[in-house]
Amino acid sequence: MAQGQRIDTLGKIAGYLAVPALAIGLYLALEWAPPSVDMGNVQRIMYVHFPSWIAVAIAYLTAFVCSVAYLIRRRPGLDYMAHAAVEVGVLFNITGLITGSIWGRPTWGVWWTWDPRLTTTALMLVIFLGYLAVRAFLDDPDNRARIAALVATIGFLNLPIVYFSVRWWRTLHQPQSSPETVDPQIVTALRVMMLTFALIAAYLISRRYLLARIEGERERVELQPEGQGGQ
Repeated sequence: MAQGQRIDTLGKIAGYLAVPALAIGLYLALEWAPPSVDMGNVQRIMYVHFPSWIAVAIAYLTAFVCSVAYLIRRRPGLDYMAHAAVEVGVLFNITGLITGSIWGRPTWGVWWTWDPRLTTTALMLVIFLGYLAVRAFLDDPDNRARIAALVATIGFLNLPIVYFSVRWWRTLHQPQSSPETVDPQIVTALRVMMLTFALIAAYLISRRYLLARIEGERERVELQPEGQGGQ
């Protein structure tokens, strides 16, 4: 239980820090930072779009590390953390795709195109939705955790492909910008929002981990043979 208390405490700290960070970030993004020279105020959706992918990277990386560790050590707590991280990653994966679509409509003239960056991020979402489907349809806790860990490991391998897709293939999506080529105010606002979304992701993962831990321990008690519940 000490580990659960530690994660609970760290999650609460992240949550407390996220509230003022979000307020400051929104002010910087919506009021302080200037509009883009090329896109005007449409560009401001970037302050939600890009930080969403930072949260996705944190969540899926956490799921990957915990899944690999689970396959080696077979500790339920690692499975609970991987499960929590995937759910949060899927949430921000969807947020990133939706905000990207909203941004793409006035920029590219379409809501969606099978661009390499968009396609690989959509594929990544499908894989991790498959992870959640595995957890929903398999009853045996150990078998479910093992197969889910394999899916999370495979899903994470798509993350570098997403990142480098704008360099490897011809794409409508703009390549990664350098801070030296962007207005310093925009960079500052974006970094604050990136930190904010990282804190929000950490808070949500910690809350979902605690719930997964309760659910998992209850399930293991229910699956114990009669007469062993008090052992």
